[in-house]
Amino acid sequence: MKAAWIKSLSAAVALTVSAGALNAETLRVATDPSFVPFEMLDPESGEMIGFDMDIIAEVAERAGFDYNLTTMDFNGIIPALQTGNVDIAIAGITITEEREKIVDFSDPYYDSGLRILVRANNNDIKEFEDLEGKDIGTKIGSTSYDYLTEKLEEDDGVTPYPGSSDMYMALMAGNVEAVFYDAPNVGYFASTNGNGRVKTVGPLYEGQQYGIALKGGSEWVDEVNAALADMKEDGTYQEIYEKWFGEMPDAD
Repeated sequence: MKAAWIKSLSAAVALTVSAGALNAETLRVATDPSFVPFEMLDPESGEMIGFDMDIIAEVAERAGFDYNLTTMDFNGIIPALQTGNVDIAIAGITITEEREKIVDFSDPYYDSGLRILVRANNNDIKEFEDLEGKDIGTKIGSTSYDYLTEKLEEDDGVTPYPGSSDMYMALMAGNVEAVFYDAPNVGYFASTNGNGRVKTVGPLYEGQQYGIALKGGSEWVDEVNAALADMKEDGTYQEIYEKWFGEMPDAD
């Protein structure tokens, strides 16, 4: 059952989205369908929705391109950009030095970090040091996996899962003692499907910034950056942010 679910989740779901520009170039955009509330499949409409989906739609409109949207597992996104199978990707992708060597990034569009999630009755894990020697779930190809394996002396219990739903199910079933992953996704799960069953603990670790990833040498970097800047200046970005996350924090 699980294998079938993963297979269906991994399968590319192509959606054609119009940016509304006459004779605009059509780009191939990739996303990961399991990073709620940034991107997720609406079971009623069968369409991808979420914060990132609203962002890329607005960016495309302003930058002047149409796009076909394809979903894939997160760990396949950077390779797809490398090989040129897709032109752009948006999936809560953290900007890192390693990734910047092989793909282009837009300016940051979201400030994030990593957070610990445990079952509601777990009072033993309160901070990162408490994860030593524990069974921990995280996501394949994520910066949270890299952080765990770099920072923990005993990391044999770190299990990377293909999708965020998998690791949350493992946590609630008792297969892992904690989940360590991107703070907005962890927080969203804790306040929705996991409400009353799980809780976040500890501070925010490793401040991160998400960027829109483009294949190396893309001619669209400047247009994408200009669109993001305009959205922030005219209040459109704030409207999208507060639609999915509530009140937007003041800028530092």
